[in-house]
Amino acid sequence: MRELDGSAGSLSVDGVATAGAPALFEEFFEAERDRLFKALFAITGSRQEAEDISQEAFVRVWERWDRVSAMDEPSGYLHRTAMNVLRDRRRRVVREMKRVIRHSPPSDGFDAVEARSVAATALGSLTQRQRAAVVLTEGLGYRAEEAGALLGVKGSTVRALLYQARRALNATPMEER
Repeated sequence: MRELDGSAGSLSVDGVATAGAPALFEEFFEAERDRLFKALFAITGSRQEAEDISQEAFVRVWERWDRVSAMDEPSGYLHRTAMNVLRDRRRRVVREMKRVIRHSPPSDGFDAVEARSVAATALGSLTQRQRAAVVLTEGLGYRAEEAGALLGVKGSTVRALLYQARRALNATPMEER
């Protein structure tokens, strides 16, 4: 059974006081919370999502603080944990979107087929790298930097590929698409 006795840095686990570890975690938390929040806010663009991920990452680190505090770079473990939380959330959202899309019937079967055909033709006119950039950013909503990480290129390369893809699509006459 865990209890906080109200005094700062004193935690009782089954009657054994561990005064040092929580104080160290509190210091770690104070030193890292703003830095982690700023990094997550820059990645997500959402204050709420950044706060939620930050809190979950700190909880996971706190649960393993006895091992994490002994690491050379506990802040690196914290940031990696936060990125894992972010990836898990994104995967969950994509999975849920696929489930919803799969279970929602198209309003008109012919419209759905035509839309897929137009999209496939338009994407087919692009290079593989341009297609990947378009699908990741426009279709799945990743930012250029995130898409670049997935493709193994820089975010600026993804933006250049998107520019090239748009130019290629705009240059193609509508009846060819």
